[in-house]
Amino acid sequence: MTAYSKHAIRIMSKLPPFPVAREGWPFVALFAFATLILWYISLPLGWLGLILTGWCVYFFRDPERVPPNARKLLVSPADGKVLPIRRALPPPEIGMGEAPRQRVSIFMNVFDVHVNRLPVDGRVTNMAYHRGQFLNASFDKSSDLNERQSIRIATAGGGDIAVVQIAGLIARRIVCRLEKGEECSIGERFGLIRFGSRVDVYLGDDMVPLVTPGQRVVGGETVIARCLTSREKKQSGE
Repeated sequence: MTAYSKHAIRIMSKLPPFPVAREGWPFVALFAFATLILWYISLPLGWLGLILTGWCVYFFRDPERVPPNARKLLVSPADGKVLPIRRALPPPEIGMGEAPRQRVSIFMNVFDVHVNRLPVDGRVTNMAYHRGQFLNASFDKSSDLNERQSIRIATAGGGDIAVVQIAGLIARRIVCRLEKGEECSIGERFGLIRFGSRVDVYLGDDMVPLVTPGQRVVGGETVIARCLTSREKKQSGE
């Protein structure tokens, strides 16, 4: 082992510890191994490899989050920026009917945390994977045309919502750890998308959005919607 390789190992061992998503460890190991080879070849290349390894660790970071303790609130499923909120049809493959619903969309760039979290307590009642295109995930049509993983959840408070992981322009891998029939908790990790993408949440009829387009949200913590109170439901029905 060369002096440069030993120096690279010492530097990487002193990097601040980041909690890393388990899907990211193979990539971190690959980048670290390549960095050792680059240090052996050339010092400038070694520094470049070290920077890229640090970026890889940063991309797959998985910080702890504390969701609110309230059953009538929905939290963001991802870190990122809120896109325009629209009424849209949920993905047809999960059988949520043909009536449009309020859709809250969060766009993740390559610098955002990419671990996805469940917005509510509930139970997974349906799941479907749909192959499609890889358009820029910030485009509205990406919800319909891009590759996606759709999840239907019966909420603990009644009603149902849909959470849709959508691949983006350079995102080629959607990871979803959920299974049909599984019980889930608000803020719980359920997957991720590599590298830059979007997550849509289709709300129930008794839910109202609490975020605005352009707002930055934090997955598992920022409240994006709430359920109507009994009084509000009664007033809306009058």
